[in-house]
Parts: sequence; C-alpha cells; structure tokens
Amino acid sequence: MLFETILFIFLIFLALIFFLREIFPIDVTALLLLCVLIIFDYLTLEEAISGFSNKAVLTVALMFVLSTSIVKTGIIEVLADKLTQLSNNVWFTVGLILIGTSLISGFINNTATVAIFIPFALHLGKKYELSPSKLLIPLSFAGIYGGMLTLIGTSTNLIVSSIVEDYGLEPLKMFDFLTMGLVFLLFGTFYNVFLVPKLLSSRAGISSLTGKYHLSAYLTEFEVDNESPLIGSTCLDRGVSKNYDITVLSIIRNEERIETNLRNQKIKSGDILMARGTLDNFIRFRDEEKLLMLTDKKMNQNELISGASTIVEGLVTQNSSLIGNSLFDVDFRKKFGAFVLAVRREGKTLREKIARIKLHFADTLLIFVPKSSMDTMIKNRDLAILQEHEVSIKKVKFWWLAIAVIPLAMLLAALGVVDILEAALIGVVILLVVGAISPEEAYQSINWSVIIMIAAFVPVGIAMERSGAAEMIASLVSNFGSNFDVQMAPHASMSLMFLISIIITSLMSNNTAAIILIPIAISVSTQMNVDAKPFIFAVAFGASTSFATPMGYQTNLMVYGPGQYKFSDFVKVGVPLNIIFWLLGTFFIPIIWSF
Repeated sequence: MLFETILFIFLIFLALIFFLREIFPIDVTALLLLCVLIIFDYLTLEEAISGFSNKAVLTVALMFVLSTSIVKTGIIEVLADKLTQLSNNVWFTVGLILIGTSLISGFINNTATVAIFIPFALHLGKKYELSPSKLLIPLSFAGIYGGMLTLIGTSTNLIVSSIVEDYGLEPLKMFDFLTMGLVFLLFGTFYNVFLVPKLLSSRAGISSLTGKYHLSAYLTEFEVDNESPLIGSTCLDRGVSKNYDITVLSIIRNEERIETNLRNQKIKSGDILMARGTLDNFIRFRDEEKLLMLTDKKMNQNELISGASTIVEGLVTQNSSLIGNSLFDVDFRKKFGAFVLAVRREGKTLREKIARIKLHFADTLLIFVPKSSMDTMIKNRDLAILQEHEVSIKKVKFWWLAIAVIPLAMLLAALGVVDILEAALIGVVILLVVGAISPEEAYQSINWSVIIMIAAFVPVGIAMERSGAAEMIASLVSNFGSNFDVQMAPHASMSLMFLISIIITSLMSNNTAAIILIPIAISVSTQMNVDAKPFIFAVAFGASTSFATPMGYQTNLMVYGPGQYKFSDFVKVGVPLNIIFWLLGTFFIPIIWSF
C-alpha cells in the first residue's frame, strides 16, 4: 500500500512538472495522466471517463454559453462605460471599476469580464495620465476574487460542490460563498486602489504603441530607384514578404498614401514604401531590389497613422480561433485588411517571422489597421480590441432574454426550485430555441481545453483516495494541528489547508488544486472528528487565491502584455495579497462555518 501511495504522489508530481514546463497543452497532460492512472490500476475505465458526465463539468460548459450570450448583448460594456462617467475623481472611479468587475465576475465568466473592462481601464489611464501598469493587475485581481462571490462565479466552486456531493455531503448552495467573498472583495479593493499603484512602477502608456513595442528600429521607408526591378511589378510578384520577411504597410505616391489592395499595386519609380522588418532583411531588400533606404528618418506611430489607418492592440481571447494557428494559417491580412506589426507574449515582444508564430491565449498583437475595418475587428470575438470604442446595447433577437437568463437561473437555483445544472441547461436551450444565440456560437463559446482538463482531472480524486495518498497527507495535516491545544487544532489544520491550496494553485490550475485537495480536506475533518465545511471552503477559496504569478490565473496572463508587466510585478503585489487572503480566511472561515 505504501508503494502505491508513493507511486501515485510521484505521478502527480510528474504531472505538475509537465504543467509547469508546458511540455504538452494542459488538456493533453490531463488526459495523459488519466491514461497512466488506468494503466497502473488506480482507476477503472468507467471511473476514468466519469468526469465527462460530471455535473460540475457540464455546468461549467453551459455557463460558458450563458456568459457569451450576455456578453454578446453589449450590456456589460455599457455598464463599464457608465462606471467611468460617474465621478471625476480618478481613484474613486478606479474603485468603482474594480467593484463592478468583481460583482459581474461573480455571475459570468471572469476572463470575459476582464477582457471587456481592459479598454475602459486603459482609457481611464490615458485620461488621468496614469500608466496602464497601475490599473491592469488590480483589474485582473478584481476579476479573480469576484469569482469567489457565488457558486457559479468560478468553475472551481462548481467543481468543489460536485466533489463534496460525491462524498455524500450536502452540495454547496448558490450564495454559500457570499459572506466570505464580500470580505475578500472589501479588503482586495482597498489593497488594489491604495497600495498596488504605489508598489508598481510606471511603464510606457498607450500613447506610443510603437514605442511600447520598441519598433522604431523595425520600421523604415524605402524609395524606389529608377533601376529597381520592383518597377512594374507588385510586392506579391516579387515575393517581398516571402523572400525578405518584410511587410509593406503603405505606398506613398505623389504625396498620396495608398493603403488598400497593396498586394496587387504595381510599383512605380519614386514610390515610397513604408515597411516593417529587421535591419538585416532591410539591407538585403535594399541591395537586391536596388532601393534607397531612408534611414535618416525614423518612423514612429504618428508617421504610420494616416486619416485612413490607425494602430491598435488586440488581445487574443480565451476561445479565439487564432489560438494554435499562425497569422498565415488564418490569412489575417486578407480577413481584416490589416497588418500585425508585433506580438507581445508574457513580457516579451516578438517581431520576427510574425506571420509564422503560433498564437497563444492572451497574446497581444500590435495591429496596423484601416479605420474602415475597425468595426469588423471589434465585432470579431477572436480579438479584444484594447481601445475605447462606441458602446451600446446590441438589440439583436431576444437580447433582453439573454440578459435575464443568468439572474433567473441563479434565483431558481438559490431558492432550491431546480439544481444549478438544470437551471443552466434550461436557460441555454431557451436561448438556442429563440435564436438569441446560435448553435455555432454556443459551441465556440465553450473553452474545450478547460472542459477536457477538468473532466480528465475529476477522477484523480478517486485515485487519490484509493492510493491512500489522501489519508497520508491528511494525517500530516492533522498531526500539524495536534501541535496546538485541542480547541485550536482544527483552526491550525484548516489554515494549513488554505495555505497549501494557495501554493498549489500558483503552480497548477485552480481547478486542479481543488480536485487534488478536497479529498484531503474531507479526510482531515474526518480524522479530527469535526465538520468538513471549514476545510472545504478553505480549499475552495485558497484554490482561487491566484495572485502571485502570471500563470496562476488566466486574467493575469491577459493583462501581462497590455500592462507591460514583468514576472516580478506579480510576485511583488500578488504574494502580499495571497498572505492577506490567507490571514482573512484563517480568521473568518471558522466564524462563518463553525467546526
């Protein structure tokens, strides 16, 4: 038995390394672990696939659809816009935005909420001359602790409730999390408004996007000489992009700027080509095509922008079809008539061979785009455009029903009329029947990677029990508590469970942390002969306390690029907030749920 326990812990540790090193996508790693557990007889085949019919997994999938349906109406953008106009005091307005983000995140997908609020936060920074770095980490954090308010606020809470029910305990209710969640919201908002801006350095604002991406050395102009082989040919004919990895952004001819149909535009003597590339490629392009490189004039954002074009940042959204594809694969240039100048990923700017880069979730793209294409780009759900734009409620078919479904489902579940899964399922079916959301939109709204990862990991809890790992770790936690007097022992053990949850969720996903730790939490309460609820909620809240690393939570990754953050920025402001939440949880959880 001891060997089985140690082997299981080793396999989980190995999976952790795979997650951290990103050797495979997270869903592939989860499925791989599932197969290994079957091979080593920790799980039967039936148990291994049980996660795919798990109530929580299905509820999470349906909540993705409901969140998309309400986002589609534009109501959240309208609310965000109203919040920015309520006061002229910058920090009061910031506080309102953070509270608004938290409250909305309590009921719909927090990544979608944060994506909507980012442009408004950036606009606020520009208006009051505040660096985005002062605002975006607080926005991400607000979305995270906002998800702690309700059962449906984060998938972690739904997973915890499902596991608890599997153990024969009472499932968690819609607003069981609310009291503790409001405590976190209150302290978190105070910390984000008054302390985080003092701890973080100011970084370049959005006024100079080319400066932010350090593109001055990658933008230049070429004059077409009389002897250039380009004359009479198009850039496509000469393979400018393919052969030199240079992108021609526009052509200036007789003081007129040409920005459309560039592929088919025949080059004339005296034309000025505005281009993006690298110095080595510029020199090769100049020499082989017999051009004059106007190196004495450095191009910047103002020189790129014309009456017809502009530069914007686009954030790759959670369910974007761009993920895993390159710009070449999706023919981005043809689709939007726009050029991607650079890609920013986890604090690093990628400028070379941009068309061939496989895009990831939360990548930010610097885009040179015709203003005529902006509306199409804003409406496209593959990218969240990080610039303020006109907002209004989109009164599409049965838009009001899409807005009403989540509150109604939540109310019915809270009153015990129906289970949250039933309420979500009925809501989705109604929206599909009336056409408020199409089947294609519904399927696209679901983050299948997350769903598969959760479904594959749910049976790990069964394996943890069967291997004896849950009991072994629970004994260690219980023994820690025994170092204190009888009355304080459960408090100490519960506090330790909260801390362990925080540590694990910083390394793995919050859902994974909850799945692994809930069986241990229940086992600890059994060994100590006390009520399991304080331990259950300690794990639930601890698993969502993901502030210390950019990888800790998806919203942290989303603000990484736009805020020009470094990894150390999250450590600097995230670790203190982790500690604050741990202390708050240690103090308040036993008061709200007694042992």
